[in-house]
Amino acid sequence: MTIRIGNAPCSWGVEFADDPRNPTWQSVLNDCAAAGYKGIELGPVGFMPEDPAVLGDALAEKDLELIGGVVFRPFHDPNAWDDVMDGSVRTCKALAAHGAKHLVLIDSISDRRAPTAGRAGEAEQMDASEWAAYRDRIAQIARMGTEEYGLTVGIHAHAAGFMDFEPELERLLNEVEENILRICFDTGHHSYAGFDPVAFMKRHIGRISYMHFKDIDPVVKADVIAKRTGFYDACGQGIFCNLGQGDVDFPAVRQVLLDAGFEGWCTVEQDCDPTLDPDPVGDARANREYLESIGFN
Repeated sequence: MTIRIGNAPCSWGVEFADDPRNPTWQSVLNDCAAAGYKGIELGPVGFMPEDPAVLGDALAEKDLELIGGVVFRPFHDPNAWDDVMDGSVRTCKALAAHGAKHLVLIDSISDRRAPTAGRAGEAEQMDASEWAAYRDRIAQIARMGTEEYGLTVGIHAHAAGFMDFEPELERLLNEVEENILRICFDTGHHSYAGFDPVAFMKRHIGRISYMHFKDIDPVVKADVIAKRTGFYDACGQGIFCNLGQGDVDFPAVRQVLLDAGFEGWCTVEQDCDPTLDPDPVGDARANREYLESIGFN
């Protein structure tokens, strides 16, 4: 089994390219390499340079490979289509320029869904026509990424969006062709949503093309769900703890991957507040060392 472990700018608190609290892109590359990783995600498009020569030289200097990138935009909002398309095209171009493979699609947080993050039974559902249009927008970007840019496209469930809970994720997978849409499976968000990541992996491992490794502090999770705490406030409270310290069974995750002969990148994502994490490099190093301790090399 050849699995490579990468990291992502969100582990340094980078969620939006224009957030003034962000560290510099150079410092994120420096820190990622210093923590022992050989691969990194793009982060939100615009955070790292979109000039391929500038970013390519910086990646080479740090001996880092660009793994993929995330389009975290409001797929649920038909009025935001220009924004979704802008982020998608720019991300595809950036990934293709560096030979990166994975385009990850995430429906961003919705005011309609935020209060019921982690509460599947209470969450508002789209009606049939709204769902069909939403599904088709995701499929359109997936087809573009696959057919025009040669990328492997994965859907990623995310707390507080309309692609959050296991039933809607499985509904989408049933309605969009596998040849254009795979799964970027995030262990932490699946736990946040109240479902079993390992059980889902066992059912769908054949469609999982890429992994995000994230762990969940069960005490913080129970508190933020009970209090209906917002997603970013939950990040600030440390809901995404270091790997191996939460409720995700990573040895079992590894075994599912091993049994399936999974090959490729698995990326650590420890979403945090960029002003509150006192030691992102130490956390990144600890996460890598934990994964090595359970057999990921």
